Amino acid sequence: MPSLFKPEPEWDLAQITSIAKLAEKVKNCNLCGLRSGCRGVVFGEGNPAAKLVLCGEGPGADEDVQGRPFVGRAGRLLDKILAACNFDRFQHVYILNVVKCRPPGNRIPTEAETKACRVILEAQLRLLQPRIMILLGATALQTLISPQGRITRDRGIWVEKNWGGSNIFIMPTYHPAALLRNPALKKDTWTDFKQVVKKYRELVDPRHHSPYD
Repeated sequence: MPSLFKPEPEWDLAQITSIAKLAEKVKNCNLCGLRSGCRGVVFGEGNPAAKLVLCGEGPGADEDVQGRPFVGRAGRLLDKILAACNFDRFQHVYILNVVKCRPPGNRIPTEAETKACRVILEAQLRLLQPRIMILLGATALQTLISPQGRITRDRGIWVEKNWGGSNIFIMPTYHPAALLRNPALKKDTWTDFKQVVKKYRELVDPRHHSPYD
């Protein structure tokens, strides 16, 4: 997989060959100042063999306490969306964030913080080798597709990238936290996730079904 980002020399993770080993390495990460202001690193969770990856912005307060991604109110809403698609977070998907440590007050990560964490995100994607990746919110969109990305304009649009000889279909949609603030966005988000189910059938499992079928 060609390098998406240029890693710091002391954080060349190319020799790490499993998600478990990478998670152990990242526990001690101090590449940016976020680590000193949180309880610990929230690496990600799910099925490492899953071909569907969900990428959010960063841990919140609940995630920082539990050490798991998407476990607060936004996470519970995400679980409902996944269930409606007949996806289980421990079987069908792997969930991670652009930054692995909670920004103070749940603020948006700075450019310096996302840049520092990119070497870890790149290593995760190299090891996971997803076929489909859903970007939850503007930070993930701007990190992995374009710094000029706008979630209101770009959501629901597939972008195909070739990483390491593997084609990955990437689609941005609204972050679940945005749906809690503005429930009117749920309709567009559900339209996007129906596309995800269709793409999952096309690329991963043609037998996959969901309750709305």
